Amino acid sequence: MNALELDTVLLSPDRTCLEILDQTLLPGEVKTLRLSDMRDIREAIHSLRVRGAPAIGVCAGYALALAASQIETEDRETFFARLRETKEYLASARPTAVNLFWALDRMWQTAQTHADETVPAIRETLFAEAQRIRDEDVAISRSIGELGFALLHHGDGILTHCNAGTLATAKYGTATAPIYIALERGWNDLRVYCDETRPLLQGARLTALEMQAAGLDTTLLCDNAASSLMQTGKVNIIFVGCDRVARNGDAANKIGTSAVAILAKHYGIPFYVCAPSSTIDMSLAFGAEIPIEQRAAEEVTEMWYKKRMAPEGVGVYNPAFDVTDHSLITGIITERGICTAPFETAFRALGF
Repeated sequence: MNALELDTVLLSPDRTCLEILDQTLLPGEVKTLRLSDMRDIREAIHSLRVRGAPAIGVCAGYALALAASQIETEDRETFFARLRETKEYLASARPTAVNLFWALDRMWQTAQTHADETVPAIRETLFAEAQRIRDEDVAISRSIGELGFALLHHGDGILTHCNAGTLATAKYGTATAPIYIALERGWNDLRVYCDETRPLLQGARLTALEMQAAGLDTTLLCDNAASSLMQTGKVNIIFVGCDRVARNGDAANKIGTSAVAILAKHYGIPFYVCAPSSTIDMSLAFGAEIPIEQRAAEEVTEMWYKKRMAPEGVGVYNPAFDVTDHSLITGIITERGICTAPFETAFRALGF
């Protein structure tokens, strides 16, 4: 399986549904869902059938365009009222990934800009805007990959956490983009270490799948083995993705990322966050302001086991994300350039 050949989310050729790769079934089964009902699309985002901040943004853009095509009215006031309802409904699917809100707001503003046109014309404009979001995502990921590739050396060992690969975007990924660019340049001597990434095992199920399928020397490790691995000297650089970055550089990513950053600081290993501009939230001063999604207890106590592995009634702490303090981050790789501390100054210099 070549992960780059898989499409995470597309609009069907007849524009009647979204075609979503169900990532909850990977690596055992490759299945594409055809969804047209907004309830099903919201569920797909909430349940991580489609996941990864950039891919969620692409999905949201397509979803709102599809919703606009399903509103059976030519009255603009009624059309916009229903479109707003759908926008707010989809926005409630997940609280942390800013791309969800960014894409929905972008689509809404596009519709507002064309509010004096006919409803059919607005529908066409929204379909075109959704496609632009996807096309831009591919270009952004490749740009991040080019910048990250410049940091690599032949034979490097690269550690990553969760899945910020092509499965999390339209193509290339963010944290894995430098690796895919290296492969395009004929570099076949990189070693990739994939944290298992509890509680949803997205490193084990998705990143390890991608990297092994790409023909790379791929090693999977439990999250709590990261320190042991770093201690051996086999890790030369760390790339992770993110779901939201505050303007001071604090970055929210899958739970456990902050621990990896703390270890990297201790062992003197460069730690880079790969952040498309859509994940940088200049409205938030600090990472403490980023809302953190709490997931179901069953993901920890029983999801991955034949039998329940924890006593009934035990309390479970299961946040989906944690926030890595900016002081632990070597650099934040955006499609516009690599930002270093002070991050707010660097972001503003690049026009964020």
